[in-house]
Amino acid sequence: MKLEQFNQVSIAEAKKQIAHCVALHDWVTALVAQRPFASLEALLQCGDNLARQWDARSLAQALSAHPRIGEKAQGQAKEAALSLGEQSGVNVDDHPLKQALKAGNAAYEQRFGQVFLIRAKGRSGEEILSELQRRLANDPQRELQEALDQLREITLLRLKETFQ
Repeated sequence: MKLEQFNQVSIAEAKKQIAHCVALHDWVTALVAQRPFASLEALLQCGDNLARQWDARSLAQALSAHPRIGEKAQGQAKEAALSLGEQSGVNVDDHPLKQALKAGNAAYEQRFGQVFLIRAKGRSGEEILSELQRRLANDPQRELQEALDQLREITLLRLKETFQ
């Protein structure tokens, strides 16, 4: 979709065009309400500003659409297809890596009570595993901030790709 089209379509259609970026209806609604955007940069800046308002509840809601790292996304939604592509560095036949990610995911979920979230696009499986292991040492408040930062990165990457 072109930015000019996004600026001109109905509110419902505009929401539909960016809903795959993050499973947060309030963010999608707020971003659409800010139209028209003069440039992609203006759109991304607005999306970033809105994302910086997210909190623990926002993260919990958004995580409902994210699979565990190293596992295949479920469902037919656009988010599932995006997650599969974004995790392409992990989708290998490296059994030890997959086992290490599975163990790391379990440890993370036990420690923080949520799915480990990372911008996987452009990272290898080994890089992701290293980040997972590093973040296991975070205190809960620090980890909340890191997870929110990762969610923001994922969302803005998807938003940018929607209009390129």
